[in-house]
Formats: sequence, structure tokens, C-alpha cells
Amino acid sequence: MSSITPADVQVGAKGDGGGPRQPGRVSLGGISLNLRSSGIYIAFALIIVLFSVLTDGALLTPQNISNIIVQNSYVLILAIGMILIIIAGHIDLSVGSVVAVTGALSAVLMVNMGWPWPLALLATLVAGALIGAWQGYWIAYFGIPAFIVTLAGMLLFRALTLTVLGNQGIGPFPDQVRTLANGFTDTYLGNIGLGPLGGADLFSLLIGVVAVVGMVTAQWRTRGARKGYGQAVEPMGLFALKMVAGAALILFLVVQLARFKNLPWVLVLLAILVLAYSLMANRTVFGRQIYAIGGNLQAAVMSGVKVKSVVFWIFVNMGVLSAIAGIIFAGRLNQAGPTAGNSFELDAIAAAFIGGAAVQGGVGKVVGAITGGLIMAVINNGMSLIGSPSERVMLVKGAVLLAAVAFDVWTKRRAGAAR
Repeated sequence: MSSITPADVQVGAKGDGGGPRQPGRVSLGGISLNLRSSGIYIAFALIIVLFSVLTDGALLTPQNISNIIVQNSYVLILAIGMILIIIAGHIDLSVGSVVAVTGALSAVLMVNMGWPWPLALLATLVAGALIGAWQGYWIAYFGIPAFIVTLAGMLLFRALTLTVLGNQGIGPFPDQVRTLANGFTDTYLGNIGLGPLGGADLFSLLIGVVAVVGMVTAQWRTRGARKGYGQAVEPMGLFALKMVAGAALILFLVVQLARFKNLPWVLVLLAILVLAYSLMANRTVFGRQIYAIGGNLQAAVMSGVKVKSVVFWIFVNMGVLSAIAGIIFAGRLNQAGPTAGNSFELDAIAAAFIGGAAVQGGVGKVVGAITGGLIMAVINNGMSLIGSPSERVMLVKGAVLLAAVAFDVWTKRRAGAAR
């Protein structure tokens, strides 16, 4: 996962295939970087450095990194589905309530009715899909704006949650569900010494190496494909720098986790989801249709895109991901409660916009949404470590969200003025 894609880099030297500078870009040594897509990663790095200094390094300790991932996993899962909906030009305000009602349903099935946990989880995912289909029908086929439908859904499914649970929680959950939400991978190959860093799980380290090799291979093939089609690519030096930075980040994360309790299972789930949805968004016809709908609806219709079907299915997908997040959240708390999911929709929407999604749709990346979610998580965690009151945390998060959207609007205005 590199911070700058080949499409975002433009070489300005004579004879290198570059072109004139464009609005929203800055030039560094003859290389023009698209701030709109790369700025979020630069900002993330600066935020990490800032809070590392303010917390005397506590932010990047193995246990704290693990806590950040586990405590914010459900928001990151929601952000994956939310970014697709926003790219298509819609919004979903109901995901927090869907998290609550699906978590309540899983608790009723597993705890009260004694269903086997695999069957209960499958039934919960189906319920999430049906909720998404319900909302998707009114939006795609009946023509009601997504804002209204999902606002109604936020109230309906919260009321349903309160009806199912009343004023009490249901738990405890089976050990397998709690392990998925809070557990860690086993030590399969033993530990290996890392000098002054101590010991670390060898299996986790090997997973990190495989991830690095996969990232470099995918980026190299993408670069080669762009060159084959005659598209501009970044110089080899910049490409190598990106790969080194990405590899260092992955290995640092894996080493820190391997020194604590190995890889959280929820991180494994997140990695699978991010990979699958990134491939879907970038390499499939369905993914291109989502971008086409958000970028220019009329052009998408004239091109033969089945707009209603695509919109319907992205809301079905959002329902399924909300159900996954509901199971993870309930499993982490070891009970389903009536207040579960409060404000989750705001966090997921904020993650998508901070991660580079455009207000009008048509722009955004799954990796960007995850980065946006992690920025919010680091701000929460870092300010908690330095003892900031909750109102100051909300103030900073609101300012970051406003700045991200303002930057998106500013780049669009500059691009329009340049035409």
C-alpha cells in the first residue's frame, strides 16, 4: 500500500513523458505530486510523529499499537463499505444502528437460543444483507434519497435493538467469537531473538515478509502495465523510495505486534477485507461502475451501466459489513448492549472523507478510508495518552474533518478555475 500511486506522479523533466503542472499538485525536484491523494498519507505520518513525541514514544509501543487496531477495528470495517457508498454519490446514516441490531441478533441466537456459533454468525450476516437490501430497494428502485432512507433506518433499527434487548445486555459470547474480536494468532513456529528488541513470534514475522513481497510485486506489475500502455510512471528512484517506505512501515508494525501477543485475529480479517475490496474497486467491472456512477451519473447511464442494480448491491454490501462490525463489537465487549453503535456512522463517514473521498462522489480509495480511520484512531489514542479531556478530542477530530473536506473543495475550485 503505497502513499503515492503512479497516476499521482507526474515527471516534469524534458523527454520523460511528463506534462504541465496541474492544480492541487506541488513540484519536488521536478516531480509533481498530487496532494489530494498523497496528502492524507503525509498528514498521517506527521500525526504519528507528533503524538510519538508528545507521548514520549508510548504511542508506538507494541501493546498500544495492538490496542489501537483492536479498539477501532469495527470502525475500519464500516469505513470500507462507507467509502464505496460515498464514491457512488450516496451516504449511509444507519450503520451504527445496524451494528447494534445485528449484534443483538447474534447474542439472541447464540446466548438465548443456544445456536451453534457458526450458524448464528451466518444468520447474522444474512440479516445484515437483508437490511441492506431493504434500504437499497428504497434508494435504488423507489428513488428516495439515501440520506432520508438511512436516516429512517437509523431510527428504525435502533428502535428494533431496544425492543430486542430492552434496557439490558445479553452475554457472554462463545469463546470463538471473543477470540475473533480480542484474540491473537498462536505461536506456531516459536520465537526468534531480535537483539535489544527482545523476542518476537517467527510466524508473524514471516507473514510480514510475505506482505512486503506481495506489495512490491503488485506495485511492480502495476507500474509495468502502465508503461506498457504508454502511461506516465514515476522515476525508478521514487518508486524504490515508495517501496522501501511501505516495506518499513509493514515490518515495523508486524515486529511490534509480534513482540506483544502476535497478530490480532481482527487484523487478519481487516487485511483480507482491504485486499479483497481494493481488488474489487480497482480491477473489476463492478468497481469501475461504482466510480462511473459517482463521477458522472448521466454518462454512466448512457454507457450502459445498470445504475439501480449497482446502487442496490453496494447497500447490501454495507449491511453485511455492518453485521460483521456488529459481531466484532459485541464480541469485544462480550455482550450486546442497547447503546452499541452510537455515533459509529459518524466515525465511518469521517474516515472516508478524511481518507480522500470527494463530497460529490467519484473519488476515493479503500486504503484511503482505512488511513482516515487510523488517523481518527491515533488522535483518540494519542490525546488519551497525554490526558486531554474528551471535549478537546472532539474539537480536534472535528477540525481535522473540516480541514479534509475544505481541502477537497479547494482543489476542485482550483481545477475548475484552471479550465
